[in-house]
Amino acid sequence: MNFAQLALICLVAVLGPLLSLPRAVRLPVVIGELVVGLALGQTGARVLDPNDGTFAFLADVGFALVMFVAGTHVPVRDKALRTGASVGVARAVAVGVLAAPAGWAIAHVFGTGHAGLYAVLLASSSASIVMPALQGMPLTGPSIVAMLPQLALADAACIVALPFAIDPAHMSRAAIGAVAVVAVSLVVFLVLRFVEQRGYRRRVHEVSEDRGLALELRVTLTILFAVAALAQWQHVSIMLAGFCVGLAVAGVGEPKRVAKQVFALTDGLFAPIFFVWLGASLNLRDLAAHPDALTLGLALGLSALVVHGAMAVTKQPWPVAVTTAAQMGVPVAAATTGTHLGVLRPGEDTAMLLGALVTIAATAALSGPLAKVAQQDGRVDPPPTP
Repeated sequence: MNFAQLALICLVAVLGPLLSLPRAVRLPVVIGELVVGLALGQTGARVLDPNDGTFAFLADVGFALVMFVAGTHVPVRDKALRTGASVGVARAVAVGVLAAPAGWAIAHVFGTGHAGLYAVLLASSSASIVMPALQGMPLTGPSIVAMLPQLALADAACIVALPFAIDPAHMSRAAIGAVAVVAVSLVVFLVLRFVEQRGYRRRVHEVSEDRGLALELRVTLTILFAVAALAQWQHVSIMLAGFCVGLAVAGVGEPKRVAKQVFALTDGLFAPIFFVWLGASLNLRDLAAHPDALTLGLALGLSALVVHGAMAVTKQPWPVAVTTAAQMGVPVAAATTGTHLGVLRPGEDTAMLLGALVTIAATAALSGPLAKVAQQDGRVDPPPTP
């Protein structure tokens, strides 16, 4: 990879925000970036090589940052999360229960033997996709309040479950790696809380802001990349590392200055690199060579919409229920990890990502009805905290 290619990625990645500008359809920014990657990667002109070591490493940095930001967006300190916790958790569990037989059925029909993996994919949600879709909408109504813990639990549970589902032959190794990453992230949370309570962070913040040192950002990135290194060493997806560190920071309370700095670093550079790389690595020509992969991808995407949409029977507004099916991090990790381990059939990685794109497309299509529900719902006071 060279500077010309990097400049090209940064230039064409502007397409993502441009596609998200129309208010009538809130297309996630990642859609444009993925389309650019498809056009310039293995599916299209093949100008960008996803197998380039530098490109792939920068994409990994972007993935870790994207999942870190997703973790920090989980409102663990928000009273609204606790207010709707019981309903949201119950719905997340119900989705997981429905996903198990659906995943088994898909694996049986296509003969892949990946029932557990498909169940995790179907049950997963992605706060990094759903929360931007809610930007500018009221988040105080009962339906949205109950959706937040549902997203948080689905995100966390599926991220932890993925290593076991994708490589059951090495379940003990996956368990040790996941426990190590979670344990270190818990230590990070305890240390950050101690530093916050003693006022040490505030002192560092004042010196850093006065002298323009960006010390808090440097420390945050050091912690994130150290835990990501642990995850790689333990053969666990860096998705788990980024998300857990993000939760640790959210639990203490991310300083606004750091949040803005990380947002600029992530959305301004590394996230576009990651999503362009992801699009470039997808070879939709595999779908032509393996027609079953196309059908599998559609089956995964549509089944996820049905499983999550079934929560409408619990009086969850159907646009909200279907929107919770939006997924990205788990399918991406499943595709990349599965390909690296050699446990996927030809075209199966592309099929899983196609399924994710189906859920994202549905989220974009439902942006209007979702906004209407959020606005009407926002006029109703949420139930009192028990």
